[in-house]
Amino acid sequence: MQLGLDFSLVEELVAGVDEVGRGPLCGPVVTAAVILDPARPILGLNDSKKLSEARRDALFDEIREKALAWCIARAEVEEIDQLNILHATMLAMQRAVEGLSVTPKLALIDGNRCPKLKVPSAPVIKGDSQVPAIAAASILAKVSRDREMAELDALYPGYGIAGHKGYPTAVHLEALRRLGPTPIHRRSFGPVRELVEGGR
Repeated sequence: MQLGLDFSLVEELVAGVDEVGRGPLCGPVVTAAVILDPARPILGLNDSKKLSEARRDALFDEIREKALAWCIARAEVEEIDQLNILHATMLAMQRAVEGLSVTPKLALIDGNRCPKLKVPSAPVIKGDSQVPAIAAASILAKVSRDREMAELDALYPGYGIAGHKGYPTAVHLEALRRLGPTPIHRRSFGPVRELVEGGR
């Protein structure tokens, strides 16, 4: 049984694609696509959830410097509410791949399904812990979204967004009940919808 990332998968023009932010009650879903450069290895790549914030931040800069191509994309709250979270995620992944400055020969997508793409693609379950390019994409997406949530925390104080990043924690749910939803809350998600329908 093989453990850890398989660096034989750092082949030329293979894009890794990942998302962050499917579960939160507010904010966008953010995706990234990365084509790594076999000639410029990046040490310490891993699933973004397994890395410290400081390590993610350092790798965020290194990935953008060394990758052959990268793109960070998103789907907004309005799109999530209109399309549903799965379709909005697929749209954001499509935008990330289409935004690459180099066309990949293959896109490997973290998870069990692929968006509609103009290039060949394949899903990889737990890809962020197996495919280096997906791990790199997970880092770009997470750091980008986390930084945006810190900015949104300043715009919408009292919800603790910088801490929970929009996920339905006890602190977030209590603040939602007390303060009501903001424009960045996803109306289609149960806890938010219940408050809106309850007249808040």
